[in-house]
Amino acid sequence: MSAPIKNRYDFVILFDVENGNPNGDPDAGNMPRIDPETGYGLVTDVCLKRKIRNYVETLKEDAPDADNYRIYVKEGVPLNRSDAEALEHNGLTPKDDLKKAKKSDPDIDRKLRDYMCEHFYDIRTFGAVMTTFVKGALNCGQVRGPVQLSFARSVDPIVPQEVTITRVAITTEADAEKKNSEMGNKHIVPYGLYRAEGYVSANLARKTTGFSEEDLQLLWQAILNMFENDHSAARGKMAVRELIVFKHDSELGNAPAYKLFDAVTVAHKAEVVAPRSYQDYTVTVADTLPEGVHCERFH
Repeated sequence: MSAPIKNRYDFVILFDVENGNPNGDPDAGNMPRIDPETGYGLVTDVCLKRKIRNYVETLKEDAPDADNYRIYVKEGVPLNRSDAEALEHNGLTPKDDLKKAKKSDPDIDRKLRDYMCEHFYDIRTFGAVMTTFVKGALNCGQVRGPVQLSFARSVDPIVPQEVTITRVAITTEADAEKKNSEMGNKHIVPYGLYRAEGYVSANLARKTTGFSEEDLQLLWQAILNMFENDHSAARGKMAVRELIVFKHDSELGNAPAYKLFDAVTVAHKAEVVAPRSYQDYTVTVADTLPEGVHCERFH
């Protein structure tokens, strides 16, 4: 694998939704997530990471280096199946005694973690808790990932709507004798521009997962395209509109992240009452940034 990254990064993601549900809340009948005190829409970090994982898996599934870009957290694959693979690679099984294994190889914990980090992109990126076997058994440990994302929040308050729809198909034979259509509903946001913020720690990349420059470029690519292979009727029209990346000249950073995030201003234009497109907004980045920090904008 390549050498870990040497620079810290902070970044801002701007994405929007039109006539769709960006992230349904199962505790609220799958309505779009919302902050009840302010009316601002929310999208969880877990939702965004899922899109990134899906894109990387799709992109790399047939690549020559696919074995080093597998996804650990994925649908239909038990986590401890992947953990067992790391144990087997080191001549062990989940049934082996933890104390005996460590006595015979004091470095076994690191070897197991390194194997998982080398072969699974999302572990190198986001980290993982890999203690899936019973207490006292061999496990792959816990890894703190260098890349972290915040919840996304809408720039303006959103107005979730429940739209009633009619379906002409009947579910059962018994229903066919009583009616010729059925009613349903969809939850949508007419329009919402969302902002998420993230962090990339070169220090953690060096100390824990080995997150490399190639991994970083793949992360930017995955963020910019995370909705492009995820379209559905429920999510409507979703797109990443801009990725704003702040690169530090050092491993630990040259300025607090909040100062860089404050340098990015997103607001709807003065004449716009109810924003309905990305063009209704103005996005600006301060001309003067702290010394040792450089900004790059990706559309």
